Amino acid sequence: MLNKIFIILFKLAGWKVEGHIPVTLKKSIVAVVPHASWVDFPVGLGARAVIGKKIVYLGKAELFKPPFGWLFRTLGGMPVDRSKNNNLVDAVVQVFNNNETLHVALAPEGTRKNVEKLKTGFYYVAKGANIPIILVGFDYPRKTVFVREPFYPTSNVEADFKEIATYFSQIQGVQKSWIKNYLDGKNL
Repeated sequence: MLNKIFIILFKLAGWKVEGHIPVTLKKSIVAVVPHASWVDFPVGLGARAVIGKKIVYLGKAELFKPPFGWLFRTLGGMPVDRSKNNNLVDAVVQVFNNNETLHVALAPEGTRKNVEKLKTGFYYVAKGANIPIILVGFDYPRKTVFVREPFYPTSNVEADFKEIATYFSQIQGVQKSWIKNYLDGKNL
């Protein structure tokens, strides 16, 4: 029922989705960019409903505290403690290994502020669990959510991040410093 409501609101707001996650794909990390505003959350819920896959999302643990923590959990959220080194990558890889089907969305920028480089956990989870990354771009000027075909990380981290930056550089409204840095070969 909630998905139908999210689809209606998403479309009423003028948004659309281009691309899809293959029906046969059982597992993935869904890397969503940009993480620029609180509006990313309802746009993401609408896009997830239109895509039609069960996708859980990782969010900072502070969101899951009262009074609204129950809501974020109900909407598919899983809290992440970002305050300490807790082997999160290994823990998420283990969750993937223990599940037959799992799609996890996150914002690799890690914050709504402009960043110089991406957090790399999403990449190393994908490598560790041997699953693809689905790059998803929220193009605010065109009100379009672009979903790229699955991307499997290789042994060339520099080339992989350059490919990620190249993809996101085509999404309007993504004017983050990290894109230029990766395309220029910095921060790798």
